[in-house]
Amino acid sequence: QVQLDESGGGLVQAGGSMRLSCRASGRTFSNNPMGWFRQAPGKELEFLAAITYSDNSIYYADSVKGRFTVSRDNAKNTVYLQMNSLKTEDTAIYYCAARPSWAARTSSSIGDYAYWGQGTQVTVSS
Repeated sequence: QVQLDESGGGLVQAGGSMRLSCRASGRTFSNNPMGWFRQAPGKELEFLAAITYSDNSIYYADSVKGRFTVSRDNAKNTVYLQMNSLKTEDTAIYYCAARPSWAARTSSSIGDYAYWGQGTQVTVSS
């Protein structure tokens, strides 16, 4: 099993920045591709970004490209989501997710992720 713990959410003003962290643990966690998603009130879960273990494949949704940056520190089993130029519409619960360790590629599909964190609330005020 893989456990994922997000942190770093909170309240920020529009135009500000915030960095989310997702620490992975568990006996089966190794080179899993990781992803970030979010769910705004009344909306479906939305893909944001994904990254492979070796950083050789990084993929962003058009809605956050140029504003959000995903990275990972494999020594710390941690993935980050740096969010800049935040907008009120970025308000949501943010989740990190891990694909199975046998998966080699990133994915934007929710169903391709086997493990999910509990989520962290991000609120952007105007």
